[in-house]
Amino acid sequence: MLLLKNHIKINFDIPSPWGIYFQDSATPQMEGLVELHDNIMYYLVLILFAVAWILFTIIWNYVGTKSAISHKYLNHGTLIELIWTITPAVILILIAFPSFKLLYLMDEVNDAAMTVLVEGHQWYWSYQYPDFVDELNNFIEFDSYLVPELDLVPGALRMLEVDNRVIIPVLTHVRFIITSDDVIHSFASPSLGIKCDAYPGRLNQVSVFLNREGVFYGQCSEICGILHSSMPIGIEARGLEKFLTWLQGESL
Repeated sequence: MLLLKNHIKINFDIPSPWGIYFQDSATPQMEGLVELHDNIMYYLVLILFAVAWILFTIIWNYVGTKSAISHKYLNHGTLIELIWTITPAVILILIAFPSFKLLYLMDEVNDAAMTVLVEGHQWYWSYQYPDFVDELNNFIEFDSYLVPELDLVPGALRMLEVDNRVIIPVLTHVRFIITSDDVIHSFASPSLGIKCDAYPGRLNQVSVFLNREGVFYGQCSEICGILHSSMPIGIEARGLEKFLTWLQGESL
């Protein structure tokens, strides 16, 4: 989030040109991913400079013109070989513990308050709310297609806007059950920290707990055909009252 001089807050919930960092997180799992990345990156930078300094000093001090004969233990030494073998192993172990912990927490699906069934097609998404029915006692469901560039309203996002967004309430455990109708797709949204493959004839699941309102975008992250880039994902988080109002309109 960027805070400008006039105190206007801008959320980076969409891809930004030349962006080199994550989109703003909207779920606890994405916050955990960002924290893990920042912690590991800190030590990786230290290791990078340490290794670069060692390589530079070796090249600088032991070039052929300055030192024609090198000390034999600089070429073959059991101690230094143990050091450069054991040290990376210890570092990887220290990285593995928080990584596995976060992976376990992300895979754990809590007792969800509502479920959304997601089905991938070539090349659009279908959504179904099996917990809610309309006046005809049918599940609330709809298809979500990419909005063509010619039909975009001012301010809409090219290649990301959809005609029907997934509407879910904030501060609610929502479970996405994901499958595919034809080929392998992948349901992904960076701000939510989710990426789940959609396989034909198989159900995968992922849960989210959105902690703020907003519109969050994603795209199919598995090459699924010629229009792979034309099946974006639009997820809109609303307050409970606004969500119930939308639900009542869909049920009519």
